[in-house]
Amino acid sequence: MILVVSYPGEEHTIDVIQRLERQGREVCLIDLSDFPARPLALSWSSENAPIYLIDAPNNPVNLNKARVAWWRRVRSFSIDSRIVKPSHRAFAESETAQAVYGMFDALPCRWVNPRCEDESAHHKPYQWAIAQKVGLHLPRTLVTNQPDIAQKFISEMGERKTIFKAFLASIEEWRETRLVERDDLDRLDLVRYAPVIFQEYVDGVDLRITVVGKKVFAAEIDARKTSYPFDMRMVIGETSIRPVELPPEILKSILELQDRLGLYYGAIDMRRTAKGEYFFFEVNPAGEWLFIERHTGMEISQAVADFLATFD
Repeated sequence: MILVVSYPGEEHTIDVIQRLERQGREVCLIDLSDFPARPLALSWSSENAPIYLIDAPNNPVNLNKARVAWWRRVRSFSIDSRIVKPSHRAFAESETAQAVYGMFDALPCRWVNPRCEDESAHHKPYQWAIAQKVGLHLPRTLVTNQPDIAQKFISEMGERKTIFKAFLASIEEWRETRLVERDDLDRLDLVRYAPVIFQEYVDGVDLRITVVGKKVFAAEIDARKTSYPFDMRMVIGETSIRPVELPPEILKSILELQDRLGLYYGAIDMRRTAKGEYFFFEVNPAGEWLFIERHTGMEISQAVADFLATFD
């Protein structure tokens, strides 16, 4: 059985599950937001193997049968609204996390990606440190909550040569990458409320490099002539996207990066300058790939399904 931790309606999840089911694979989808309302019963005895039962549409499923688990995209637990007192809500959430995550950790299966490694790899400072160690080049980067240090960095970069961005972005709290403009300098004092990423602006062509196991799918996304070249996510419809080959040394470093981060899957963002220099921005352990697949025809979804199936 293949366990999938994601949520209904997530299009990458749906695509891969459909492919697996067409292969005759048994798939169990778990949405963390269903807990603690979703029934579960975990039991141990001296005579038998542990049983990890959760409710399913037809019959309860024993997750101990899972041979591989796909940690795709997760939502928060949903605590009953009738629990009003904050301390009681925190207790209910903590107890749910102990039970559910403890169950996940106990499962005798391969995780894609392993949960602990996935969580660590979401932290950009950690990514950048490992990326440097494997030989990837980074733009000059500063993370700070000190306005004076931010001002000094921006001045050293020169006018319109610095971008700033958030560590994480969600649908509810979207934050695009932005160029530091003159008006932003008047608001630098705000960084004291939370650390901000400031980075040297690198002009060039974006690269989205999707890694599935040892398979690497590289695509070039040219946003240079669009209305917003600072963040290709904002203008995907205006870009041109095509498959590209990576230099052997970049390919080697990328695979080593994935290995050191403990990731089987990763969506890596880089940029190639007109001089042929490659700069690493980040790796998203749960990044999207369908927009690349639709533009290039690269069979990334099938690669994900096949990779999961190898462990089933």
